[in-house]
Amino acid sequence: MSSIPANLRYAESHEWVLDNGDGTVTIGITDHAQEALGDVVFVELPEVGRTLAVGDEFGVVESVKAASDLYAPVAGEILEVNEALEDAPETLNESPYGDGWIMKVRLEEASALDDLLDADAYQAVASAEE
Repeated sequence: MSSIPANLRYAESHEWVLDNGDGTVTIGITDHAQEALGDVVFVELPEVGRTLAVGDEFGVVESVKAASDLYAPVAGEILEVNEALEDAPETLNESPYGDGWIMKVRLEEASALDDLLDADAYQAVASAEE
């Protein structure tokens, strides 16, 4: 079973969101998502400065067995992307909740986090797919 940290919020599309406490969030893909993908070989990162709406496609993760689109779990402006993933995409497999973060976003609305799943609700989504 995948690990699901309780301090994060989750989208049904398998992205996690960490509230940085300053109006920004860090976003990545869940342990469940990286397990389902298998060995990640390429990550297409979004452009810094781009404004996202909830549900917007912002990138792609490719593995040896599939390619998966990434969807914005919150609306806001992309402040930073994890450029280290371009040279080491396998970091998504090795550390999905740590060094494998994908981007940092300035939230359009702080209340957007309330619309995401907590760890227990995400556990139910992930379990239903197994």
